[in-house]
Formats: sequence, C-alpha cells, structure tokens
Amino acid sequence: MRGIYQTLVQSGAVSAGVMATALEQFGDTSELERHLVDRGLVSEWQLAEAVATHTGHRAVDISAVVIDPHTIALVPGTLSRRYRILPLEHTGDRLLLGMVDPTDIIAIDDVTSVTDLRVEPVVVAADALQRAFERYLRSDEELSDLSEQIGETNESATISFTASLDDQDADAPVVRFVNLLIAQAINDRASDIHVEPGEHQLTVRFRIDGVLHEMQRADRAIQDGIISRLKIMSSVDIAERRRPQDGRLSVHHEGRQIDLRVATLPTVWGEKIVMRILDNTGQSMAMTDLQMSPGNLERFAKAIHRPHGMVLVTGPTGSGKSTTLYTALRDVANPRVNAITVEDPVEYRIAGVNQVQVNNRAGLTFGAALRSILRSDPDIVLVGEIRDHETAVISIEASLTGHMVLSTLHTNDAPSALPRLVEIGCEPFLVATALTAVVAQRLARRLCIQCRTPVTETSELLRSLGFPHDPSDPQQVYRAAGCPICSGTGYRGRIALHEVMTIDDRLEELVVARATGTEMRQAALAAGMVSLREDGWSKVTQGLTTIEEVLRVSI
Repeated sequence: MRGIYQTLVQSGAVSAGVMATALEQFGDTSELERHLVDRGLVSEWQLAEAVATHTGHRAVDISAVVIDPHTIALVPGTLSRRYRILPLEHTGDRLLLGMVDPTDIIAIDDVTSVTDLRVEPVVVAADALQRAFERYLRSDEELSDLSEQIGETNESATISFTASLDDQDADAPVVRFVNLLIAQAINDRASDIHVEPGEHQLTVRFRIDGVLHEMQRADRAIQDGIISRLKIMSSVDIAERRRPQDGRLSVHHEGRQIDLRVATLPTVWGEKIVMRILDNTGQSMAMTDLQMSPGNLERFAKAIHRPHGMVLVTGPTGSGKSTTLYTALRDVANPRVNAITVEDPVEYRIAGVNQVQVNNRAGLTFGAALRSILRSDPDIVLVGEIRDHETAVISIEASLTGHMVLSTLHTNDAPSALPRLVEIGCEPFLVATALTAVVAQRLARRLCIQCRTPVTETSELLRSLGFPHDPSDPQQVYRAAGCPICSGTGYRGRIALHEVMTIDDRLEELVVARATGTEMRQAALAAGMVSLREDGWSKVTQGLTTIEEVLRVSI
C-alpha cells in the first residue's frame, strides 16, 4: 500500500516531509491512514482518489447519490458491512460495486457468487460509505420480523452468545434480535439503548445526539427472552429481578471493539435495561477537538499543565465530562510522569495510564483507592467523580501535596462547584487554595452541514433572547432543515458549550467568607469568565448549532 502514500504526495494532498514523519511513526499500516484522516492532513475522498489512481480503478463520489433500494438488496447487508462494499448500479449482467479496497478479491468473488453478476469495482470514500450504510442498511424490518418469530416460538434466551455482531446468520432469533439491536444502535451513533417493558409492548429507544428516539416496538411476549439474553451477556444474575444490577459487555462490530455498560432497573412491568455505548475509537481526541473558544482553551490548558492543583469538570450526566477529562489526561500524561485513575466504572482504557476500578463490595471505595494511590508516587491523579466528603477531602489534600488532580462534580455551573465542595464538608480555606480551575459544559446538537439553512432573525427576537447583535446589521444564523445524511433531523453529532472559571484572589476571599454561589458567579464573570449561554451564542454565529439548541441546554 506504500504506493498510495506516494500518490498522495505526488498529487499535492500532503507534503513529503509530513508523510515521511507519519510513515516513520506508524509504518505502512491502516493506522497511518487513520492518522492522516483524523489529523485533517487528507480527506477520505483524497484517500479514495489515491487508492483509485494506484490500483487503476475509477473513484466515485456517492455522498450525494441516491441509490435504488432494489440494487442495494442484491447484496446482503451483513456482506456489505463485512467487506465495506455497496452495490451502486445494476444494468444487465453488470453490477457496479463501491469498495474501499477494490483489490479485495474475496469480497468480489463472494458478491459474484451471491448475485451471479459481473462485478465492476469502483473506489468510494470510507466516510461516504458509512453514511450510505446508515441510510440504506437499517435493521428495522429484520428486527420486526425477528420479534414476530420470537413471539411465535417463545424461545428460551439461554443460548450461547456470538461475540461478533457480524456472525449472526446461524443464531437463534432472540440472539439475532439482540445482536441486530446493538449493531443498529452503533451504526446510528447512539450513546444509549433503552429497552423498556410496558403493559402490552416492549419499547426500544436510542439516545442519538442527546435526544431519545423510539426505534422499535415489539410484542410483550418477547420481553423476557430479550431481557434475559442481555443479562446473560452482561454477566449479571439472571434470576435476580427485584433489585437493580450493573454489568458490562464487549462486542466486535465492523473491526472495532465496542464496550457497553449495562444497568437493570425493576419497574412495574418488568426490568428496564439501559446500555451505555462506550466506543473507544471515538475517545482519542486532542485538546483542539474539544472545540473550546480560544480564550477558554487557553485557560483550561494552562490549568491542567500546572505541576499541582485541582481541575474540576462539572455538568449533568451525559454532558461529556468524561470525554473532556480523558482528553486532558491524554494531553498531560507522558512516559515521564506517573498517571493513575480511580473510576467507577473504568469507561475507556488508556495506554500508559494505571486505571483502578472501584469495587465497593471488596472495600475498594474511592477513598480507599485514593489513599493507596497517594502511596504509589503519582504525578497526576484522575478521580472519576467526587461524590462524598472522604473523596473530596483526600482529593484536595492530594492537590496541596504536589499532585495534579482531575475530577468531575455534579453542579449546574462552574461557580457552584465552590460552595458545593464546602457543603460536602471541605474546609473553605483548603478549597480556595487547592482549586485551580472549574469547567462547566453542556452538549448541544451540531447542525448538519449538508442541509443547514441560513436565516435572518429579527432584532426584537434576538434582543429578547439576549443574543449579542448589531441592530443596524441583521444577524444571519442557521436553522435545522433535514436531509438523508442526518436522517431528517437537521443535526448530526454534538458540540460542547463551555464556561471556564479560574480561581483568582477575589474568588478565594469569597470562598473563605462562605459567600453564595450568586456572588461567586458575579465575581467570576467580572474576572472574564464566559458563560455557557454566551459561549453557545458564539457557536450559533459560527453556524455550528442553533438558537433553539442553546436555549435547550443552557440557562
């Protein structure tokens, strides 16, 4: 494949020096391709063009192409996902086949056997192919068929689990249903899967970009089989239905290992199951990927690169606190420092970092783990969450004895973290001395760049919302429209809104004086802190999100 990289250099897509450095670091592997794309050095389309030039095939842009569903149906969805291929056009005995790797002879042979057609391979971009999968290869109809089969046979769920979601054809209906459900959620970029029993039906909902969408309704007859199946996969007690349980499972999907954190909750109609999807491939972020404003990023980076102190990330559940913390940890951790985390649970594995899983049954609480960690010569300590007095006090004391401590706290804004720590039982003068910075954040849905629509809002409306604008120069913003790429929602992905508060002398005085959260907020704003709402407005003017989204997630 080295010829592809030569082609990229010759075409001017990337400089020879940059390519030489990347080849030295990653070698001639698929990791090099991901590095080039993830760092924005080349686009997926440029990579596809290079593959086409190198292999002598034609490159086809399918990002805006509408494909006939009958053509798509010629090749089974499992085959398309396994080989990363997609039928594009069928004329006579010829099948135009979009491929990421047009030299994959095995894939071409399998498609030829299945369709009995003459396959003509063309090169497509990997990101466009993934969007096409999300658009055309949904599992909804198959899920409905499987739910009917399970209801008819009332089959037991205690069948061995197939670890790969791709290998499901020979499995029993209940196993295939669960595998398809998880695969569809991953393909839809869902963060959570809700399996909810009802009086007459079992409802499945996916949380996509922070909003729940109902995806499937099935007959109540399949409820016990599906829930038992998920409990077996999560290694929790299948016979215990009266109390909540927590578990974890891992699946292989399209070459990736995906972890899911599973929680059961007894309800009046049966056990509700919520699965949090932890996609490790999406967490290797750089600081710039957090998309903080330049001022906020400078403050945050300065705080985490201090030799000691305490930095907190606050916000409600699901606001991206863990992602921000892990990104900060990756930025400061290196072979010269000893970085240790204590988490419940350990959501993402990080190479080179010592991660400790809390185990309350064994007596390994946050406090107990922290005391042991401080005897292990750490430089950086990440505490998953400050929940109680003991954890807060030990974390603060660690930051005062030469350690950098990163953690999360549940508060509505950054200034509220100060009185919250005092309320937990920490001494005000210790809080004031230990704390370096507090970041509050929320996640808003990101506008789909393919279909966003520019609009000019009235000055009266903007003034009523507190939106900064010049009345003499109408402000152009964007609204969500909807297209096939974003499944008609107008949004694709999420973006974080931040407020970064650094602790100065005035705030230290207010903490020691046990001032109210309102007084601390006024002092932080006077010192230059940008509020969540103001940061949201700046992202609206950049066309990244909408006024409605900022109003939804901030006050």
